[in-house]
Amino acid sequence: MGSALAFPACDNGYEVRLVGTPLDKDIIEACKENGQHPKFARPFHDGVSYYQFEEWQEAVKGADFVIGGVSSFGVDWFLNEVLAKLDPKMPVLSVTKGLINGEDGALISYPFYWEIELHKRGVDRQICAIGGPCISFELVYGDQTEVAFCGQDMDTLRMMRKALATDYYHVGLTTDVIGLESAVALKNAYALGVAMTIGLTKRHHGADAGVHYNCQAGAFYQAVREMTKLLHMQGASEDAIALGIGDLNVTIYGGRTRKLGILLGEGKTYDEALQILAGETLESTVISRRVCKAVKRRAELGLLHLKDFPLIAHIDGVLDEGKDAELPWDDFTF
Repeated sequence: MGSALAFPACDNGYEVRLVGTPLDKDIIEACKENGQHPKFARPFHDGVSYYQFEEWQEAVKGADFVIGGVSSFGVDWFLNEVLAKLDPKMPVLSVTKGLINGEDGALISYPFYWEIELHKRGVDRQICAIGGPCISFELVYGDQTEVAFCGQDMDTLRMMRKALATDYYHVGLTTDVIGLESAVALKNAYALGVAMTIGLTKRHHGADAGVHYNCQAGAFYQAVREMTKLLHMQGASEDAIALGIGDLNVTIYGGRTRKLGILLGEGKTYDEALQILAGETLESTVISRRVCKAVKRRAELGLLHLKDFPLIAHIDGVLDEGKDAELPWDDFTF
């Protein structure tokens, strides 16, 4: 997604310097050679230049702002290797989706986590973030896309929107950081559960059965119920909840989470699915486990009832307890 944002930025006349992590050396070399990301169907604009990670401090000189696009597995790496060394005055916009569960059952956003950890080191920085239904490959094509930028300073958000908003990339602004970041993180967990129904349809009716909408819609409904309950606990605004539901929809229909859910629904074990998807970054597994731990802890503290969250408990059971993906439908009724 970080790379995909080069397209609207260049369409607005901005220069983009694309920096890879230490894991992206081959990708950056391919970009230098071909002017195109190996996973994108379109070449970059002429206004994009490419840097290996060792050159990142040169790349950010004179920049208006930095976009961080690491996965959930790189959150601490990004903190230590970039944010802690970056000029505190440099604005940062994160596209990383996820939450961190605390011992008290709290779920905090990555921007808040980074700000807390940086403050401990004497660095005060506010980090903005992007949330909403957007698949990177479709953004590259210029498909109509609706998202929101969140942060504490509206002037900074307006500056970022000016750089990235186009006639196809539409950007709303909100100060509801925890609400928006919670919504777009939770959708990764729940999309995994809904995607299982696609695999279950194949298991029960054959590979040529196509998509059966009753079961998918039923799981979607339960996902929205549980997400909404959790987001209300997070104090999320109604706009953030709506964007999260939109993001849930697009994640079910495209991407890595869908692939994993289908494999589990077909009857593959989690380990078997991991082998098939070797090389894919499966952030949905991280957020699913963290949310389930937070829900269980909040239940222990009397802050919620586990019976209200059967889908996230089922997802966790499939990932870590060897449960079959067959959904507990009777637990969804009220």
